[in-house]
Amino acid sequence: MSVREAAIAALHGRLAVALATRNPAPQVLRNETAPQRLPPGGLVVIRDGETVEETAILSPLAWAIEHRAEVEVTVGGATPAARTALLDALLVAIAAAITADRTLGGAVEWAQPGAPDFEDVEFEGAAAARAASIPVTLFFTVAGSPLA
Repeated sequence: MSVREAAIAALHGRLAVALATRNPAPQVLRNETAPQRLPPGGLVVIRDGETVEETAILSPLAWAIEHRAEVEVTVGGATPAARTALLDALLVAIAAAITADRTLGGAVEWAQPGAPDFEDVEFEGAAAARAASIPVTLFFTVAGSPLA
């Protein structure tokens, strides 16, 4: 398994465990399409994202990698206030889960959540939803090749 894959899997695992304690717990997925119905606790989807910087370190050859994953959070609710409150609570919980262990169990050297982008989402035949996309930058070093 590549270091990149291990890093993204660790982010997914960390969020799945941390958010499972919420009541109701959101569904936490990786690279999945949104289901037809939103779970009562919301939906969190981790997207693999992209490598934004590769810096060569010579002697011995290694690469300092900056990879940006995306965490998409979508919640429903009967009122705009309820949707906003649930989304805010999930964003706070996600930030707390990442900052509590910035190495994601040793999978990365540093994990940094960024500021969210918000949008209102409409599902056909369903109540409105509120969504946010959070960039999470993962810093790690690999030997030999950026693909490692």
